[in-house]
Amino acid sequence: MQWRGRRGSGNVEDRRGMGRAGVGGLGVAGTLVVLAVGYFFGIDVTPLVQGLDQGGKQPTELSQRDQEWGEFVSVVLADTEEVWQPVLQQQAGVAYQDPTLVLFSGVVQSACGGASSAMGPFYCPGDQRVYLDTDFFDMMADRMGAGGDFAAAYVIAHEVGHHVQNLTGTLGAAQQPGLSETQANQLSVATELQADCYAGIWARQAQERFGSLDVGDLDEAMRAAEAVGDDVIQASAGRTPMPDSFTHGSAAQRQEWLMRGFDSGDMRQCDTFGAGAL
Repeated sequence: MQWRGRRGSGNVEDRRGMGRAGVGGLGVAGTLVVLAVGYFFGIDVTPLVQGLDQGGKQPTELSQRDQEWGEFVSVVLADTEEVWQPVLQQQAGVAYQDPTLVLFSGVVQSACGGASSAMGPFYCPGDQRVYLDTDFFDMMADRMGAGGDFAAAYVIAHEVGHHVQNLTGTLGAAQQPGLSETQANQLSVATELQADCYAGIWARQAQERFGSLDVGDLDEAMRAAEAVGDDVIQASAGRTPMPDSFTHGSAAQRQEWLMRGFDSGDMRQCDTFGAGAL
């Protein structure tokens, strides 16, 4: 991916140097193992990690790799800003408001509550912030076979896709009380797949506007979409994939909707909520 030397966003809040929570009893490596286990088994291990933080947070100096990830994230976020400002207005008649992206280590507090790296990157509509521990990118490469800078960019663009949903009102409309677990899961899948489709729109626009994509970049994004499919994650955890329990969509669905956004560049083609869309 062509990103070096380009404008970075001013909407990045870097909390990583504030210290890494949860290392008092296990150390950094041990804590990361706990977080990884929580991610693959779909368990929120925030209480466990917080309980291990006996020594409190200690300020940490960012490594060169951490600093490079920070620069990368800033450039990708800037690209999403430049893409969605005109696209959202032109295609949906909605003014785009830049979100803030928060970089953190281990655990973080947001307007949506406490969260850990085990939950993966997430968007909080309550404060219009994307939360990201860049260690997730290393986990994608080392444990999920989905490394590469454009794979990481897809993850960021997916979370920004949730911000677009929030601005258009889709995200709020998807929160319906009184649904059965299966119905709620189906709505969740539709929400996540639409964010994938929006990520595809961003990828198309990034190529057209900035020439961002190198040969093989789209394949990286497709591998990442496959790796975070519910069926792949459940199988990796030694569980039999159960479609009724899916909350993000299967690997095939995530790849399909990512490419639908990329091929069309049209938000109208991202209606995952339409009858028979999935």
